[in-house]
Amino acid sequence: MPAFQEYFDPSHQLVRDSVRRFVEREILPGIDQWEEAESFPRELYLKAGAAGILGIGYPEALGGSHEGDVFAKIAASEELMRCGSGGLVAGLGSLDIGLPPILKWARPEVRDRVVPQVLAGEKISALAVTEPSGGSDVANLQTRAVRDGDSYRVSGSKTFITSGVRADFYTVAVRTGEPGFGGISLLLIEKGTPGFTVGRQLKKMGWWASDTAELFFDDCRVPVNHLIGAENMGFACIMGNFQSERLALALMANMTAQLALEESLNWARQREAFGKPIGKFQVLKHRLAEMATALEVSREFTYRQAAKMAAGQSVIKEISMAKNFATDTADRITSDAVQILGGLGYMRESLVERLYRDNRILSIGGGTREVMNEIISKQMGL
Repeated sequence: MPAFQEYFDPSHQLVRDSVRRFVEREILPGIDQWEEAESFPRELYLKAGAAGILGIGYPEALGGSHEGDVFAKIAASEELMRCGSGGLVAGLGSLDIGLPPILKWARPEVRDRVVPQVLAGEKISALAVTEPSGGSDVANLQTRAVRDGDSYRVSGSKTFITSGVRADFYTVAVRTGEPGFGGISLLLIEKGTPGFTVGRQLKKMGWWASDTAELFFDDCRVPVNHLIGAENMGFACIMGNFQSERLALALMANMTAQLALEESLNWARQREAFGKPIGKFQVLKHRLAEMATALEVSREFTYRQAAKMAAGQSVIKEISMAKNFATDTADRITSDAVQILGGLGYMRESLVERLYRDNRILSIGGGTREVMNEIISKQMGL
């Protein structure tokens, strides 16, 4: 991958090298088996925590490193994706959507208890927003939390929750007020809380190595001090969290496309037809050139939005654009990669087959492509 000196400095290269060694040592030997098993060992969280990977971007005082360094996080995320399993990366990285609201808005005694355990890999964090009645329509979520003395009584359900089966801490969106975005709050709910049960592990098209689950709350009593932020201010917390999640998904899409392009180039150089490597045929050379061009444009645009975020700028419109462009690019490149590899590209033994499946969720998660277009058009004054 090209080095972008305007974005990455020598410290970021050290992060990249360290994470790449971790992937080669701890993930690649087992990834095919874990994909087929639709799970990976919980011990991997502990190993990633001990290696300092889970803590990248978080405060040192809580067990992290490179606090607020967006491009250290990007370097680590890109190298993790070189394991070739979006599901494993999503599962191992579920803390990055579950933990930030706790870090920013939870009470200090809750934050100081939860965050270090998660960054060490001892506990797993998940975000629970999506409901069976609606995914992207966050403002109309139905899970209800009613104040009762020093507790909230929570009733409702969630679905499609990444790390939902084995998470220990759940950052849960609930309705504490009137209908609409103004009545939403966030609660920290711990596994084992009476009235909280985890449903079945859901079967998915892709991301096999990640566990995805349904959650059920039946008059579940949650301490008031587990409120994250102010009551009825959860929607703003969720939306702020979404910007980082959308950046992460754009980066994942770009790396999915990168791996698919690399596999295509390798195949084009070694596979022969009609007496010469297939990469010598103009139709295939031009397709590969177009794949590479689209990826370079997508990656540069994504990096530029990351740089703006690092500088404290608002990129609500642009990060939505970046997510849509990156996922569209990955759609095209993974599809082209399967076509280039032909029959092999359709086989489970082929990396591009997995990339093609894993890629499909990226334009859905974190806000669908259609919701991104709504955000973009509203930011344009339409």
